Amino acid sequence: MARETFGECGPRERAVRSVAYELLSRGRELADTLETELAAVCFGHNVRDVDQLIAYGADKVYLVDSPDLADNQEDYLTRALLDLIKTYNPEVVVAGATALGRAFVPRVASILHVGLTADCTGLAINTEERLLLQTRPTFGGNIMATITSPSRRPQMATVRPRVFKKARPDLTRRGEVITVPFDKSKAIKRYDIKQFIDEVTETIKLEDADIIVSGGRGLGKPENFALLQELATTLGAALGASRAAVDEGWIPYSHQVGQTGKTVCPRLYIACGISGAIQHLAGMQTSDTIVAINDDPNAPIFEVATYGIVGDLFEVVPALIKKLKE
Repeated sequence: MARETFGECGPRERAVRSVAYELLSRGRELADTLETELAAVCFGHNVRDVDQLIAYGADKVYLVDSPDLADNQEDYLTRALLDLIKTYNPEVVVAGATALGRAFVPRVASILHVGLTADCTGLAINTEERLLLQTRPTFGGNIMATITSPSRRPQMATVRPRVFKKARPDLTRRGEVITVPFDKSKAIKRYDIKQFIDEVTETIKLEDADIIVSGGRGLGKPENFALLQELATTLGAALGASRAAVDEGWIPYSHQVGQTGKTVCPRLYIACGISGAIQHLAGMQTSDTIVAINDDPNAPIFEVATYGIVGDLFEVVPALIKKLKE
């Protein structure tokens, strides 16, 4: 039976999002362990780069391309994925835990009366029972739980972006793109999208950034994020924040890194005035290099930091900016 992974395109975007390639890279390893095929499902309208899904490991791509799916209407996507699952009976369905994936994939699981493990950080296979081992943090990140669905199929999970590394695409791979028609008459549309409003505070998307500068409660007030923005601009970095800073209203939620924000995996993560609560660490501790700046030598952030600077961030950050500009 086929193993499916869901490829998502953003509203008014026509390119497959990075999380789909991350899932395909891991999915290829899992499918090989089970000695089965790997299939990708792609929804959208006039989607570009479908062949890239094959290069990243898919044996088949089920392409559901329709003008009705251009705005990622959740009711339509729910119907389309349900139809595919009922037609092809996959063992496993894995999707990205993006805002859209979290919105409609659980609805599919509920309609099918199957379990779904949300926000997984690890996937493995029990080959004896052909079970997907779905690992996710629980109790505020203090416990890692491994969950299985032994009696119902398909086994379903969502995975946070940037948890798995993208493999190198193999442009010589050959696969099959299967175009699947979409019939919106089967779906009940419960709302209309009137307008998209872009949030302009992000100049570089956190999920795609190679360098991230993040601030926490140690900044003291919202105006001080201007200092971190200057450092980020100097480095060509994205600006992030801890939940504490977001909860204080100092910076929009779109900048939040952590268990209840975005999971990131940049080459360089600079944490300024962030103590290092387990919820924040869950979203950034896989970064290649972590630099922590904090005036508390016992702050938990130093336990995961590659380099730690114990000092006043209002002295350290301006010195960094000055040196970088020189």
